Amino acid sequence: MPADGFHHDPHEHQPLAGRAMRLGVGGPVGSGKTALVAALCRVLGPAVPLAVVTNDIYTTEDADFLRAAGVLDPERIEAVQTGCCPHTAIRDDITANLDAVERLEHRFSGLRLVIIESGGDNLTAVFSRGLVDRQIFVVDVAGGDKVPRKGGPGVTTADLLVINKTDLAPLVGADLGVMSADAHRVRGGLPVISQSLVDSPDAPDVAAWVRAQLGLVAAPA
Repeated sequence: MPADGFHHDPHEHQPLAGRAMRLGVGGPVGSGKTALVAALCRVLGPAVPLAVVTNDIYTTEDADFLRAAGVLDPERIEAVQTGCCPHTAIRDDITANLDAVERLEHRFSGLRLVIIESGGDNLTAVFSRGLVDRQIFVVDVAGGDKVPRKGGPGVTTADLLVINKTDLAPLVGADLGVMSADAHRVRGGLPVISQSLVDSPDAPDVAAWVRAQLGLVAAPA
C-alpha cells in the first residue's frame, strides 16, 4: 500500500504465520461500517471462522448492534472503549485492540479472520499496519459526491474503498459517476466498490474481495 504521506506508522507489521488475518474497517461516522461488518459476518461466518472487535469512544453500541443482529456468537465479539479519538486506538496506541484480538484468538482456536471496526473518524483515519493486514475505508453517498476527491489517507491508501449507500444518490443529489471516477483517479489503481446494502444486503462484491484476500494470505510465499 502506498505511504499515506500524512502520518508516520509507529508500529511494524506482524508476520501472518500462525494467526488470523486482521481486517480493519474504518470511515466517517454514519458511513455504514457496522452494517457492512454485519453483512460480512452473515455471509462469511458459516464458512470462515471469524471474530470481530468494535471500537467506540464511550459506549459498546456497535458491539451491541452486532450481538442483537445475531450475526455471530456474542462471545466472538469484543468491544473496545477507546476514551479518545478513534484514530488513536487504531494507529498510535494500538494496545487495547491488540489485547482484544489476542483474547479472541485465545478463546477460539483456528480463527482465520478478525474484523476490527474503527469508531467513526475523518478521512485521515487509517489503521496501523501493526494492527491490521488489510483495511477497508467506507464513505457514503450522503456525504456528497465531493468526498472521494477530497482525498485523505483513508480514501487514497486503504486496500479497498467502499462507496456506500448508493441508493441515496437521487435523494441527496449526488452523482455516482463523478464519485466513482474521482475515487479511481485519486487511488491510483487501488480497488473501489460502490454498493447499497438496501439493494444488496449481503455486500457480495466486498465479501468476494475479502475471500480473495484470505486466499492470498493463505497462499504459500
